[in-house]
Amino acid sequence: MSNTSESEITLICANCGKEGSDVTNTCNKCKMVMYCNAACKKKHRHKHKKACEQKVAELHDEKLFKQPPPLEDDCPICFLRLPSLGSGRSYMACCGKMICCGCTHAPVYDNQGNEADNEKCPFCRTPWHSSDEEKVKRYEKRSELNDPRAIFNLGGFYNEGLHGLPQNNAKALEIWHRAGELGHAAAFHNIGNAYKNGNGVERYMKKAIHYWELAAMRGDAKARNNLGVFENEEGSVDRALKHFMIAVTDGDYRSLQSIKGLYLDGLTTKDEYAKALRSYQAYRNEIKSDQRDTAAATNGYKYYESAV
Repeated sequence: MSNTSESEITLICANCGKEGSDVTNTCNKCKMVMYCNAACKKKHRHKHKKACEQKVAELHDEKLFKQPPPLEDDCPICFLRLPSLGSGRSYMACCGKMICCGCTHAPVYDNQGNEADNEKCPFCRTPWHSSDEEKVKRYEKRSELNDPRAIFNLGGFYNEGLHGLPQNNAKALEIWHRAGELGHAAAFHNIGNAYKNGNGVERYMKKAIHYWELAAMRGDAKARNNLGVFENEEGSVDRALKHFMIAVTDGDYRSLQSIKGLYLDGLTTKDEYAKALRSYQAYRNEIKSDQRDTAAATNGYKYYESAV
């Protein structure tokens, strides 16, 4: 086993072969080769270009296809994993908490065991907003605190022209960029959709892919599914399958259906489809509860899609 310390490693210029501690000019893209100066780097560029691009692509795919952490934290009341469907969770602009549908709609009882007023936030017990103006003010207040969820939702209000705000795609994109920079994955997903569809910007598929990738690497299953659909349309079935499998783990039902389609078309194996079904079932087991079932049945919505 070598005892060579990092300080004893000989640095060699990839262009001229010069050795020494002053060989410190690294390739800006792949970070894999060293040069003694900028002139050597420029001279060697045409020889290094192919290997550099290949290495950069490999490093990018390593990050892109890594299983991301869950997009949301657990519900702060029941401590179960939050559903990926929007109807399965609600953002509380009063306290900044994301609450599952079960806890949002669960009955509340007083100390005497009588059902109490349920027109309050289930977490901080602040009364619901009484007007669109009050709702927007709550979101703006949370936005001033750099709450990425509030900023993201505020962008959605402008995108759709909701709650008394004017419809403004360009402003929505500006707000979503801020939310994305603060770590909100779905904001990048929406920006990607805007570039795909030409909403507030010129249609530009390359940028759509870029923002979907940013969202997917941060855990957004919808963006991951979009990437899978794109790769499948481009004929890259293996890459599409990788995206779909990751999205299924995060509860994306459309990706499960896409894998089923690939299997029926003979483009993937029965084992892969079975693996996807198991992953989706595992996700359902994590998010399912009697309280959520009752809330969904009572209020006429669902918090997961049936895999049957």
